[in-house]
Formats: sequence, C-alpha cells, structure tokens
Amino acid sequence: MSYETLDLTLEEGVATVHLRNPPVNAIDQSARLELADLLDRLREDDVRVVVFEGEPDVFSVGADISLFESALAWTTQEFRRNSRVLGRVFDGLEEMEKPVVAAVEGTCVGGGLELALACDVRIAAPDATFGFPEHNIGLIPGLGGCSRLVHLVGPGKAKDLIFTGELFDGGTAHDLGVVERLADDPGTAAADYARDLLDQPPQALGLAKRVVNASRDADRATAGLLESLAQSTLLETADHREGLEAFREKRDPDFSGE
Repeated sequence: MSYETLDLTLEEGVATVHLRNPPVNAIDQSARLELADLLDRLREDDVRVVVFEGEPDVFSVGADISLFESALAWTTQEFRRNSRVLGRVFDGLEEMEKPVVAAVEGTCVGGGLELALACDVRIAAPDATFGFPEHNIGLIPGLGGCSRLVHLVGPGKAKDLIFTGELFDGGTAHDLGVVERLADDPGTAAADYARDLLDQPPQALGLAKRVVNASRDADRATAGLLESLAQSTLLETADHREGLEAFREKRDPDFSGE
C-alpha cells in the first residue's frame, strides 16, 4: 500500500509510520484519509509495535489552515462528520492492543500534538516544541487535546496551556508528564524501545494498555475488577507458561503471542 503523505515500513513486527507531508507535515484532508486507511493496516497481526515519527524540524503542525477555511462552507453536521475521520484514527491508536510510540523532533503542535497524545509513549528531543495554538483562530484542541491532556497534566495546567496557547520545549513537556522520555535522537530511541518490546508477551502488553486506559475513567473497584479479569485471561496463555518455564530454567523466555 502506497501513500502520498506518509511512509510505512514494517520490520520484524515494528511498523514505523513516517509523516511526510511537506513543508510542515500538516494533517490535511488527504492525510486524514490516509491515516484512516493506515489504521486498518496497523491492526493486522504482523504488526506488534507502532512508531510514529516526523521530520527533524517538524513532527506535525496539525490541521492545515486551508481546511478550516474550506470548513466555513460546511454545516456543523458536515464538520463533525469530517472530524470523526481523524477522531477515529486517534481513538483507534489508543484502543488497539499493541504499543504505539511517538518519536517527536521539532514542532509538534495542534493536531500533531493530539496525534502524539493518542500514542502510548512519547519520546521527545529536549528542544522539541509543543503547544496548542488553536485559540489563535478561535477554536479549541477538539480531537483529544482537551480530553487527553487533562489526564496527563491535571485540569488546572491543561486549562492554563490551552487558554494561553503557550509553547513549551521537550524538557518542560517531560517535567509536565506530556512526554515520558527525552532523547537527543528520538527516532533511534523509539526504534530501540520498540525492538525491546518485541521481547515482551504481546497479549500481556495489549491487556495492560487496555486496563490502564480504562482505569483513567473508572472508580478504584471497577479498575481492580478489570485488572483481575485481564490477569485471569493471561493465566491461560502459552506465553504465561513459557515465562514460568524460562524462569525455572534460568533462560530468556521466547514469547509467541499465544
């Protein structure tokens, strides 16, 4: 499958998605549709881990301003329908039972930051630039910028960053909890991180992701129940038995995903 706004490579289970829509990796209408098609490919079983990366000077600036100019002629229903295309992509990345990593260099703002927030782990360069400047055109970050950011930084800081549109660097993003790791070369760090995850049991990673995500919005008792149900499922897997045998035999486990 070929794309015009991104490149996809798959190597030993690691799918690397390189955003390539010059000059600023805008998520225009073509990119939205291609990301939607890409999502189905990333769900396939030969993909174990996903890495999103951009260019050295820009991860993505988000929506092209011309998209909003075109949207002036849309009804609110048409706008919501078009927004759902990208919204389903972000939700799909968050929901798929496999790790998704963002390697961020350069500018990552607006919808680009919303894409990164939909990933499970963000690895950023210290001098990367983050922010939500949507207020400059009278809008809000409306595809997860508000709803995902609040879980990472809390309601007060989320409102502060969105109210002001303040831009902040990778170091600040790490201090705030917007990114999990800093690296001078995020692409290489993300590739290494992804390869390390290939040694882990896929079902355990996938269910851990689902339980952690669900627990954000659940009360403690419900979250505990989800943990217990996931654990009871994993107890019946071949990977669990392999892990036990490897421990007893003092060797590295060879997980199959079964």
